[in-house]
Amino acid sequence: MPGEIAGQVHTHADGTTHAHGAHGADHDHDHDHDHAHGHPHGHDHVHGQDPHPDHAHTPTALQVPGRDTQTIALEAAVLGKNQALAERNRGWLAGRRVLALNLMSSPGAGKTTLLERCIRDLQGQVGIAVVEGDQATENDAERIRATGVAAVQVNTGTGCHLEADMLQRALQRLQPAPGSLLMIENVGNLVCPALFDLGEHARVVIFSVTEGEDKPLKYPHMFKAADVLLLSKTDLLPHLRVDLQRMIDNARVVNPGLAIFPVSAYSGEGLDAWYGWLRGELAGLGAAA
Repeated sequence: MPGEIAGQVHTHADGTTHAHGAHGADHDHDHDHDHAHGHPHGHDHVHGQDPHPDHAHTPTALQVPGRDTQTIALEAAVLGKNQALAERNRGWLAGRRVLALNLMSSPGAGKTTLLERCIRDLQGQVGIAVVEGDQATENDAERIRATGVAAVQVNTGTGCHLEADMLQRALQRLQPAPGSLLMIENVGNLVCPALFDLGEHARVVIFSVTEGEDKPLKYPHMFKAADVLLLSKTDLLPHLRVDLQRMIDNARVVNPGLAIFPVSAYSGEGLDAWYGWLRGELAGLGAAA
């Protein structure tokens, strides 16, 4: 809407809150983004350029030269600024013994459905609050609010991930209770969210068994950055030509220390083990389990 400041959480009269990731040039705000688009990592695409002009060949892959020092310096500045804010968030959360989990996945992996199931199963045992990240719509936040749990929607516009300043503003609005569980549902993407620390206690990748056994190898940074892997939609395995063990093995090639839980939000399979992990982390923070 007119007058909104990109990258900030904006509160409407009905109590809904948004954050917008693209900044207008005519707005003053307390955090600068040194990049002109939704993420800080530049893409240097070379079209039709043969790096070996003396050798006739049919190219089988895009040839990408090394990025210049200016691009690298820009990335370092953006990530450094984000990291400083993330550490501030981490201290704020730790001081309140809030267990904050950054939930990451590709679109359609089942994050929101799994989150709804977790809320139903854990309500009454621990306080829960949710930050919902999407490029647009209030759909997921509305689903979470229907469970009776407080949720803040953060819309990033063209941005492909949440950033620490967005979480900071959402926390100011949400004010999670001491000793509670904060679930941060990141924007659906298997690349960008892994680059940005939000100040979370742990990163959880939700990866559907329908997505293919090779994805941990094709998107290694996401799986390498994670602490936990939830292999979702296991109730569909009888209908798929997929090797679950190979999927697990590929994830452990990338990250041998990954805690892996095959789960189904519909059948409840594997959820007890996942909840056991959650209770252990809550107890470690001195939070209510």
